[in-house]
Amino acid sequence: MFENILLATGGETASDRATEHAIELAAHHDATLHVLYVVDSDVYDAYSGDEYVDGREGPEHGLEEVGEEAIASVSERAAERGVDVEGHIEHGQPPETIVEFAREAGVDLVVLGTRRRPDEYRSLLGSVTDRVLRLAEMPVTVVKTPITS
Repeated sequence: MFENILLATGGETASDRATEHAIELAAHHDATLHVLYVVDSDVYDAYSGDEYVDGREGPEHGLEEVGEEAIASVSERAAERGVDVEGHIEHGQPPETIVEFAREAGVDLVVLGTRRRPDEYRSLLGSVTDRVLRLAEMPVTVVKTPITS
């Protein structure tokens, strides 16, 4: 049923259960797992860069390193299950970039992780997952991370 599954990850705890779910689905359907990390342009555009001597030292480079580590971690876990993985790092606003990538790559399913946040946080900053759900034309599976005390 699925040939190409997209796991959009930020490398955080909320992505752990989503990663396991995406790997399980890809293994079950013998699908390719695309792992996408979006370097949020709003984050690195907010810094003047005055304190950096070299562009490779700036926040954009640091975010790319986080993305590379997140993709490597998923790839290692997927390899244990015999799942083919293609890693991708894109730059832009995460919700729009995720949906655009999914559309262009011909993805059959997008898998996202989420965790509960205070209502005040959501109303001020929104949620990447919420926005992807509104923008996507393809099926999206949301895997929730339980609240721990």
